[in-house]
Amino acid sequence: METYSVTVNGITYEVQVEKKGSTGTSVPASQPAPVAVSPSPQEGKKPGAGSVEGEAITAGAAGKVWKIVVKAGQKVSKGDTVVILEAMKMEIPVVAPRDGVIEQIVISEGSPVEAGDSLAIIN
Repeated sequence: METYSVTVNGITYEVQVEKKGSTGTSVPASQPAPVAVSPSPQEGKKPGAGSVEGEAITAGAAGKVWKIVVKAGQKVSKGDTVVILEAMKMEIPVVAPRDGVIEQIVISEGSPVEAGDSLAIIN
């Protein structure tokens, strides 16, 4: 078993993952299979995101960018809504993981996104 920390919308979860084939056992069908995400610092960046330093604010789910709430250069507080995604007729707010300044918006309204894609950079 390996233990990973996964942060989703500013909340950190500890997950344990068993490597396939490492023990010859499998997860029973009645239990959800554990999943771990360990992105590299560049993973999730869209082309054209450049080399702006800071922390990426990422999509927590696949969907479409419905509304960008902030602008580059704007100060935000932890928990402030940065972008609103639309998925299956639901609005999903993506919030700032910490206090900071929005360095760059790397998507545009109407753009499709996948879970983990960078939406903005906070410094």
